[in-house]
Amino acid sequence: MALTSLTLPNGIRLVHYPVQAKVAHCGLFINAGTRDELEHEHGIAHFIEHTIFKGTKKRNVFQVLNRLENIGADLNAFTTKEETCIYATFLSEYYDRTLELFHDLFFNAIFPEKELEKEKQVVLDEIKACKDNPAEQIFDDFEDLVFTGHPLGKNILGTKSSLKQIDRKAVFDFIHRNYRMEQVVIASVGNIDFASLTKRVMKYFMRNPDRGNMVPRHPFSSYSKFRNVNRKKTSQVHCVIGGPAYCFSDTRRIPMALLNNMLGGPILNSRLSLALRERNGLTYHNESNYTAYSDSGIVSIYFGTDPVHFDKALAIVFKELKKLRETRLTPIQFHTIQKQLIGQLAIAQESNLSAMLAMGKNFLLKNEYDPPELLMELIRRTTAAEVMEIANQVFDASGLSILTFRS
Repeated sequence: MALTSLTLPNGIRLVHYPVQAKVAHCGLFINAGTRDELEHEHGIAHFIEHTIFKGTKKRNVFQVLNRLENIGADLNAFTTKEETCIYATFLSEYYDRTLELFHDLFFNAIFPEKELEKEKQVVLDEIKACKDNPAEQIFDDFEDLVFTGHPLGKNILGTKSSLKQIDRKAVFDFIHRNYRMEQVVIASVGNIDFASLTKRVMKYFMRNPDRGNMVPRHPFSSYSKFRNVNRKKTSQVHCVIGGPAYCFSDTRRIPMALLNNMLGGPILNSRLSLALRERNGLTYHNESNYTAYSDSGIVSIYFGTDPVHFDKALAIVFKELKKLRETRLTPIQFHTIQKQLIGQLAIAQESNLSAMLAMGKNFLLKNEYDPPELLMELIRRTTAAEVMEIANQVFDASGLSILTFRS
């Protein structure tokens, strides 16, 4: 069975992968996120994701929530810098019910003022929870500094003051401008044939409401290195090191992913884990991350440590980066990191939910899907020389920024 896709006459794209399973996964992806907010709209994309469930023209909030959860399904949503997604996991027999609810939320959400005010407190608590967790907050602050003056730098949640400015009119203005049919992807993984799924999607999503003109996205191009220390009441020193990286469509994304995984990915034998934790006992948690956006990207290395160990830990990180820039991996070493990433991809594909989310994002950004088999082949084709070249581009010490939280 193969992945199939089509574009509806109104511009909505549908992508489906059939599987023999009792449980199905379906997501409605909208190419609108934090970077699409105007100056006075900070946090509104995330706020809409919260409040879109608060009632439609024919359902109140409880009827919305009960529509799927009463049949054992899971209804959820998330917002990123570039997308908003409503998704559900359900028994395959409930495709019609799920798509009808998605349609109702997308076209008919009413955003009652009373519910908006109530949800502002919920989001405010979410903001406070983030601020109470320096290991989480530091990433938002770091990205804000890397993308200074650009919408990609804005945190997703917004602020207490920006939340106060959001009202029903602002919500509908954002939707009218950004929730356009050609910016929507419906992704599905489940036990249903494509013809039947298409018929259901056509039934509910053939509307083409009048929507406004989107504000074009502008690429980021003005990075300046920084060394910042923020004073926080913390027991540890929290540190992030990094800078800009490659966008989602850049062919260097694959060697960058290999490099990031080897350096500080979710493996116990990553270079950072071995150097900081296993050999020296300096950190409980360390990691590196690579996030690719549609026209930019960011790489970040994080660790938290006791203040007395900070200088040593920082020196070790830069020592590991220097090794990556100056010492080419042996064939055995490189083959190992290839196998590690290929294995992680294979394990991730065991989750049909993860596969559905990856399909939706891929079609949203470039109207195609790179199947795991292709990604694995691209990993196999990557060379140690390419990874070393990427290390010299991205981890050049003269261009890396540092943000620390300390008392």
